[in-house]
Amino acid sequence: MSQLENNAFFWQKLDTLYFSSSIVITQPSGSAHPQYGNLIYPVDYGYLTDTLSQDETGISIYKGTLSANQVNTIIIAADILKKDIEVKFLVGCSVAEEEAILRFTNQTDFQKTILLRRGMEVPSWGFSEQ
Repeated sequence: MSQLENNAFFWQKLDTLYFSSSIVITQPSGSAHPQYGNLIYPVDYGYLTDTLSQDETGISIYKGTLSANQVNTIIIAADILKKDIEVKFLVGCSVAEEEAILRFTNQTDFQKTILLRRGMEVPSWGFSEQ
């Protein structure tokens, strides 16, 4: 077994969340983080309306410069100051933008992230029993 078993059905659920919501951009590309002025957002950042996340503002989203018709990447962030874990969507991001987001989200010693790219496989355990 690999370190990660990807499940295409998981990604379909993320797409449903993405397409059933609107994006609210709270931090445009190039703007400074509201608490840490030295952190500059590499792409637009905001949240999805009508969704719920750990901080109760909606699922966080990084919106890149490419046209987006699905969620292709997520990051998982572990934050020891907040004592939480968050999943954030990356939509319409080029590989270079994904790398910039990883650098941005890993700048402090308090938060570290990993990136997970979409897979199309469906493992045997991924099917619902009928």
